[in-house]
Amino acid sequence: MEKYAPKVKDLASRDVTSRAMYLEMRDGLGIGGKRYLYLDMRPETVNKYAIADGRKRPDGTPYRVTGEELLNKLPDIVDFARTYLGVDPVSQPMPVQPTAHYAMGGIPTNKFGEVVIDEQNTVLPGLYSAGEVACVSVHGANRLGTNSLLDLIVFGKYAGLRAAEFANGAAFQALPPDAADFARQQLEDIRSSDGEEKAYTIGNEMKSVMFDQVGVFRTETGMQQALEKVRELKERIKHVRRPDSTKVFNTELLNIWELGNLLELAEVTTVSAISRLESRGAHAREDYPKRDDQEWLKHTLARTEDGKIRLAYKPVTITKYQPKERVY
Repeated sequence: MEKYAPKVKDLASRDVTSRAMYLEMRDGLGIGGKRYLYLDMRPETVNKYAIADGRKRPDGTPYRVTGEELLNKLPDIVDFARTYLGVDPVSQPMPVQPTAHYAMGGIPTNKFGEVVIDEQNTVLPGLYSAGEVACVSVHGANRLGTNSLLDLIVFGKYAGLRAAEFANGAAFQALPPDAADFARQQLEDIRSSDGEEKAYTIGNEMKSVMFDQVGVFRTETGMQQALEKVRELKERIKHVRRPDSTKVFNTELLNIWELGNLLELAEVTTVSAISRLESRGAHAREDYPKRDDQEWLKHTLARTEDGKIRLAYKPVTITKYQPKERVY
């Protein structure tokens, strides 16, 4: 990390660390030339670097860590590594690679958790959203660590309060006669499919192209390739192999339906990213490496109309702190 963030090194933010990892792996420097690196938290390794850096505990004593402390402080990580990788982090380095962790975007809302439907922040009465599914825009283009739970608690509270106020002042509305038709038709199309495509194969191809071309680094050429692939997969999923026919707890059916939703989101993400000709937060383009506040300090809004994605934009609300370039 001295090469990528010489001032803060291993304390750099997750997106900076992820990009550093990606570049090392792309240059063939992954473990055994493969697409992963080692995260080494063995006590002897940690203590070696702590001594070299002169790190001390709050009481002024030299910093040292034991295997027992690792188990106490990181029980989940240790358990995951042991269970799913067969690796004991106390005595072995862990294989790691960058992955999608959090979506900064989502259903646009105002600060009360009310869903808004256009550039003018028009509220859709009776619909509320909070948490990672929503974009109230406190994270900007790159969420700070631990802020997701705070986001959920604050805006979940206000979404609940506004929902209660709305319910107290609103009468029951008659449902339209076709309220369930769209969802029912989606499931029926899957049940009646006569194709031979495998959902597992389609899902893996989607993950692969999105990781490579719309992941840590992006270029217009790569994202266009990804967009073509995603649209190909959207056609292929129409011919997926018919799942189990049961209508009770049919996880196979739900997995195929979910995959269709993921392909929709992959297309929206890629179209939006291609249009944003800059790098900002987690959106890192090698062909446009600089942030451009003059042209792109604005939110991207996407909606589907007649089967096509239409993009629109709305300004960013800035209160106390002006955006600055991050320096490491």
